Amino acid sequence: MFFSNFLNTNLFKSGFQTFAVWFVLSIFAFSCGWLIDRTLDWVHGGKVLFSAIVATTAISVIFTTFFDNYFGMSDLMYEDIILYTLRNVTLGAIGFFGMAVSQVMILQQEKVEFSDKVKYYEKQTELVKKEADLLLREAKNKSESLLMETKIRNEELKRTQENLEEKLKELIKTEIELLKKYENNDV
Repeated sequence: MFFSNFLNTNLFKSGFQTFAVWFVLSIFAFSCGWLIDRTLDWVHGGKVLFSAIVATTAISVIFTTFFDNYFGMSDLMYEDIILYTLRNVTLGAIGFFGMAVSQVMILQQEKVEFSDKVKYYEKQTELVKKEADLLLREAKNKSESLLMETKIRNEELKRTQENLEEKLKELIKTEIELLKKYENNDV
């Protein structure tokens, strides 16, 4: 940005050469902003770039003031100061634009990675849900079979109990009859 101040002052006039020079300067500022973002990150790089804009603007004001013969394009020094200040701020803004584009591309790449992870986790969640449903069905089937086995066993035990009670009643009845026969024989 600072060295753009030393370009020919006729660049501010319209023409094809002016456009080419400004285009090259803009690409250079954009590239610098891109590299600053990649190396220093957004926050620290933004501070560095803002400091560079302020510093080059201050130095440009000093140079425009002291070397009015070289940098002066108009009769009024304030117009020259504003013109060089706008040049530095414009190039700095293009540098910020380069940083912003770099950040957008980084964030876009992170978004794609996160969306891939989300898809993977959603797929895993579906698999886990299916597995949980399968385990739940399996547990339900096992519990139903255990319940049926328990009912069958309970019925078998009831029958066995009834049979034992029946046999016990018969045994008691037989014993009572035997006792009666004994008593009748003893008497």
